[in-house]
Amino acid sequence: MAYDFQVTVDSMNPHAQADWWAETLGWTVEPSDEAFIREMIAKGYAKESDTTEHNGALVWREGAAISHSETSRRVLFQLVPEGKTVKNRLHFDVRVGADQMEAEVEKALARGAKFLHRGSQGPNRWVTVADPEGNEFCIG
Repeated sequence: MAYDFQVTVDSMNPHAQADWWAETLGWTVEPSDEAFIREMIAKGYAKESDTTEHNGALVWREGAAISHSETSRRVLFQLVPEGKTVKNRLHFDVRVGADQMEAEVEKALARGAKFLHRGSQGPNRWVTVADPEGNEFCIG
């Protein structure tokens, strides 16, 4: 039996990371359900300190998710206290096609990504960059 899954990324600022990656992938940040959050606080299941405000909305402090509108694909950015210290063991390959690769690399760099290196294997080419929190990913 096949299982569905989401990818979860540790983050020091999950809401900013969700915004950045949603724009990078052309996905959508999942909207906050402020009424649900307020209900959980009123019923004692959560505290005000479990929330924060982001882009004018009440959100859960611990995380933010992005999703693709036509699939069940989802990435959750969850709050962790420490910054990234070593190379990723898992990374995203953002496939844009050879004709769009340089333009997408430039867009990512202009929005805070850091260039790391260029790679190739046979006819395949890619550029490895890091997102604003240092997570490596490839554009190819």
